[in-house]
Amino acid sequence: MNPLYTAHATAKAGRNGHAETSDGLIRLDLSLPKEMGGAGKQGATNPEQLFALGYAACFGSAVEHVARLQKKTIGAVSVTAHVTIGTVEDGFKLAVTLEVAIENTSPEDVQKLIEAAHQVCPYSRATRNNIDVTLKAV
Repeated sequence: MNPLYTAHATAKAGRNGHAETSDGLIRLDLSLPKEMGGAGKQGATNPEQLFALGYAACFGSAVEHVARLQKKTIGAVSVTAHVTIGTVEDGFKLAVTLEVAIENTSPEDVQKLIEAAHQVCPYSRATRNNIDVTLKAV
């Protein structure tokens, strides 16, 4: 790999603590969701929400990249990531559904673009064969 950028962030006290980036741009309180037995503290987030944000943004850029490579003109790309955490026999596991809409683009073309984007997106590569990822053209 030829490194282009490295992000730095620190989390203290796990899911009920605080996290921030090294540049101080992002400072967040964390709280275990009520659905997982936590307090679900108002104004706090959790790792699943943060992962969903990152994956959605990265995947949207991957779709735009693939369209450029294929010399296709597309409209605005919107990606909604649904990140689910659940239990398995030996711990916990994540699953992701990515819903992708592209303005002025047919559902068939959206599906082709998102399948190609799934091959190049760094988040998709990191999760491949580790978690279930479902792609949906909407």
